Amino acid sequence: MKKPRLSIRSVLVAGMLVFLCPSCWLSSAAAASTSAVGAKISFKRVFQGSSPELIEITLRDDSDTATYEIRQLDEDQGALPFEVSAALRAKIFALAGELHNFQGQDLDVHRKIANLGEKTFRWQQGSISHETKFNYTLNSSATRLLQIFEGLARQQEHFALLSRRIRYDRLGINDALLQFESDLNRGLMPEPQRLVPLLEQISSDTKFVEIARQRARTLADRLRRL
Repeated sequence: MKKPRLSIRSVLVAGMLVFLCPSCWLSSAAAASTSAVGAKISFKRVFQGSSPELIEITLRDDSDTATYEIRQLDEDQGALPFEVSAALRAKIFALAGELHNFQGQDLDVHRKIANLGEKTFRWQQGSISHETKFNYTLNSSATRLLQIFEGLARQQEHFALLSRRIRYDRLGINDALLQFESDLNRGLMPEPQRLVPLLEQISSDTKFVEIARQRARTLADRLRRL
């Protein structure tokens, strides 16, 4: 059977359709460009009068390196890097997916309750972004996501406190370890094992009091078993 031959007219018509519909190939190019860019999720909480007043954490789905900023509103801006595991990132992006990456999501309870600070979830990939703001929510996926981000913030606060005490306040190191241990016992931090290197540094440094060294050693051993 002979294959049907395309007439010159049909070829020209097909070419004109592509020429007259630039949005077709532009949309395809934009979609390809967006898919090549990693997605990013950020959490921001602003609560005037609290300590800290501002918490902001940003992470990507294709990188272990995230950034955090924890400060009072009148302090200088400046985000710092920290590490988040692939497993935790996957959990965060899965929860965001359950919330349709925050597109068209109204999470607030819209009731007269105390001001607990304005929280913002934001998802971005290339030029596309969605965000939602709330004071308090009953949505289970949003609540779990909030707990993770607030836990990461708490974890980094402990990291910063221990780092400062190591450098500037050797006598206060045991108190900082007790605070860390309290939050660890309550399961507030998603990846507390990130602090093991600091604990090892304390436990091996004879400049610190023995009770602090022993506590740091015990905590490090406990975290290695997680």
